[in-house]
Amino acid sequence: MDRNLSSVPESAKNSGSSGRLATGTIQVFLAEALLLPTGLLTAAFLTRQLGPDSYGLFLLATTLVSWIGWSITSAFTRTTIKFIGEVEDWQPVATTVLQLHLFLGLSVSVILWFIADTVANALGEPHMNNYLRLFMFEVPIFCVTYVHRSVLVGLGKYSERAIATATRWLTKMILTIALVAAGLSIWGAIIGSLISALIELFVCRLYVRPPMLKRSTFPMQKLWGYAIPLFLLAICLRLYDKLDLFMLKLLGGTAADAGYYGTAENLSLIPAVFTLAFVPLLLSTLTRLLREKELKKAKEISKNAMRLVLLLLPFAGLAAGASSEIIKLLFSATFLPAAPIFSILIFAAIAMAMISITTAILTAASKPNWTIALTGPMVPLAIAFNLWMIPKFGSLGAAIVTITVSSLGALATILAVYYLWKIFPSFLSFGRSLLICGLVYGLASIWETPGWLLIFKLLILGLLIILSMLVLREFSAREIASVRLYLLRIAQRIGSQKIS
Repeated sequence: MDRNLSSVPESAKNSGSSGRLATGTIQVFLAEALLLPTGLLTAAFLTRQLGPDSYGLFLLATTLVSWIGWSITSAFTRTTIKFIGEVEDWQPVATTVLQLHLFLGLSVSVILWFIADTVANALGEPHMNNYLRLFMFEVPIFCVTYVHRSVLVGLGKYSERAIATATRWLTKMILTIALVAAGLSIWGAIIGSLISALIELFVCRLYVRPPMLKRSTFPMQKLWGYAIPLFLLAICLRLYDKLDLFMLKLLGGTAADAGYYGTAENLSLIPAVFTLAFVPLLLSTLTRLLREKELKKAKEISKNAMRLVLLLLPFAGLAAGASSEIIKLLFSATFLPAAPIFSILIFAAIAMAMISITTAILTAASKPNWTIALTGPMVPLAIAFNLWMIPKFGSLGAAIVTITVSSLGALATILAVYYLWKIFPSFLSFGRSLLICGLVYGLASIWETPGWLLIFKLLILGLLIILSMLVLREFSAREIASVRLYLLRIAQRIGSQKIS
């Protein structure tokens, strides 16, 4: 009797923790998803105000600065979250990581300041040197801010993390549009990005304030010892991420070419938003299951995670089929050359999503070195292929290389997961997804809609995708029942809030 009673609070505690984690994940996902509408609205405005040439220069500067910032922070994000979550006194850990990021961010900024002329000349755009010098101030701000975001996640403050991120995307859109509309052109876009980064840092400091200058007792060696494998993985993926855009410019592409290609590349980021929210949750779940010796359950979740990526293929087909209409609606007819590039890159983004999922599985299984061995060759392979394809086929050649190398990387990591755990993503799901993808692509290509009616077309064809999956019995009865139960709980929660 006493034993049963004592187990209830523990059960409730576990249920509450799981619910809080799921709720926090949804909140962070929604905050990160603001990047899509705010980014698209900002891009739609800038493409019309700046034109292909100036917008191409802005994209080159943005890509370089963001690549540097993400390369630094990606190496330590998971490590920071892990160490913060393991200790009660988290401030020494946070201070060590914060000081490291501040040092790296400032060092890179100083280097970039001095080599801005060299970088601009190498890209064939000498007058973008001062744009780079102004933009480089965002690197240390971004690095310091990202440490605060990781600390918030490690402490379980998911809502606060979501608020900070949402504030960044909203203020960046508002400030960028306002400053460019005021006549500041590219300078206004850069200043808007800088100010929004400072605002996000201010919001983060409202919730957590790790000392920046205080001496920390947490050893730096312990941090590096855990982070090096993930650092190498992050560098490889970051090098590959924007390699096609830079090689296109280095191999003779114009600023307009970079503008078209960058527009298509940014528009294909939708699957990346999904992985940004889902992969940390997957890694955390698998790590916990493996710690509890639940290998069978870990395999099942891993297989379903890979299957989930395959189910994104029809939606990529929908976007590819309607690419011209999407580009025209969002960026004007001037940017229609970006449409065929986007049609290819959206599928490359699906392949990269698979790589993110499979490398998370391998990391959870204590095989981080495998991830480096599998993704490392993607960079030299892409360089070699781009040197051959871009001079012959230009932007399309770069896009073809990207999807080819990404697909090979995805296949390699899938095979590695199979070698480790003897699991594959469902072949039936892959076949159904390809069938629906081809169908929806054809319908989207044939069915032309003017202006804003495109939204209704995308909604109708999106519902057709889901209906087709149901007809083809892609979802099991248990999965359908789980979704119904989840929706019922949401409806009950909303109803109870209205009554109260």
